[in-house]
Amino acid sequence: MTPSPVQHFLEHLGRDPVLQVRVQAAATADEVAQLAQDLGYPVAGSDLLMLSGRSTAGVRVIRVDHPGEYPGRYY
Repeated sequence: MTPSPVQHFLEHLGRDPVLQVRVQAAATADEVAQLAQDLGYPVAGSDLLMLSGRSTAGVRVIRVDHPGEYPGRYY
């Protein structure tokens, strides 16, 4: 099975401590997706949200609930 662009990005993220800091500073999944896109990975914020609570390539994806969002929208 061929890894998806999200999996490739998460593998890159697992190896790059500078990128890890930038991702942790991002406020939204769309901001993280923009970081991925800047590196050439065709990733959308919704792709990342779908992985919430899972580990891929040694990276755990955690969705932060913000007030005003619809619960269960992406899972």
